[in-house]
Amino acid sequence: MRMTGIWAWSGIRSKSFASDSLKKKKLLPVRAMATPSKTPPGSDPKQLERTGTVREIGSQAVWSLSSCKPGFGVDQLRDDNLETYWQSDGSQPHLVNIQFRRKTTVKMLCMYADYKSDESYTPSKISVRVGNNFHNLQEIRQLEMVEPSGWIHIPLLDTVNNPIRTFMIQIAVLANHQNGRDTHMRQIKVYTPVEESSIGKFPRCTTVDFMMYRTIR
Repeated sequence: MRMTGIWAWSGIRSKSFASDSLKKKKLLPVRAMATPSKTPPGSDPKQLERTGTVREIGSQAVWSLSSCKPGFGVDQLRDDNLETYWQSDGSQPHLVNIQFRRKTTVKMLCMYADYKSDESYTPSKISVRVGNNFHNLQEIRQLEMVEPSGWIHIPLLDTVNNPIRTFMIQIAVLANHQNGRDTHMRQIKVYTPVEESSIGKFPRCTTVDFMMYRTIR
């Protein structure tokens, strides 16, 4: 009888624990797995150039790469052709170095990536660093991308939202999609703001003013 009592008591205890466990499970919310949204493409940089507010200055810089496959280097990165690309050929991080001869104002980088074509070669995490030379570069932007297909705009602004002034920019590919080893970049553009000319800031003349000063004496 004693043993029966023990077993009965144990059974009640187990039932109580099971009941508590069920209650706790009912209180836990059911959450679906969140899928990261794809990186939306930016507008074509040519549209920005047509506004007259920025100018592409990549041709004023000296470009170098940490590595490249023969025939897939700087020329392909800067040829205005979205079908060609730079392909690295070494260990990560993969680096693009952009060096100016004088301190230059830079407002934005535009980079073209195409996950549909490049898959595991597509960058998923990049770092942008600036400085006077290789020895004092500092990271100012880090960007994570999810299956990008199009132009990616990267503003380069200081702490008070002014365009940076720098001698050198370095773009570092820290990781690729699907843990890919080498990377593809199809185009990189570098933009400086266009300063408004003092000409054109004069107020327009009224009709009377125009009539008074239209003749050169």
